Amino acid sequence: MANLASTYWNQGRWEEAEKLFVQVMETRKTKLRADHPDTLSSMANLAFTWKSQGRHANALALMEDCTQAQRRVLGQKHPETLSSLATIAKWSS
Repeated sequence: MANLASTYWNQGRWEEAEKLFVQVMETRKTKLRADHPDTLSSMANLAFTWKSQGRHANALALMEDCTQAQRRVLGQKHPETLSSLATIAKWSS
């Protein structure tokens, strides 16, 4: 399902991608837990989808939540944490 969501995203089919990314994220929260790295990746994917839809405030807020969890779970210097921090900086400017 995550692969199909990514395919939709790559095709610019934002609404379809959003629905699947939400479903994947919620399923991962239930099955893995809210702070599992795969769940956090799903959060970031949803944030990028919202950004692509022009939902800047929602995207930034979700990416900030995701980054806080990544710092806790993965550490401040982990590549995914650093990537998320760079995204926040870019989106905030």
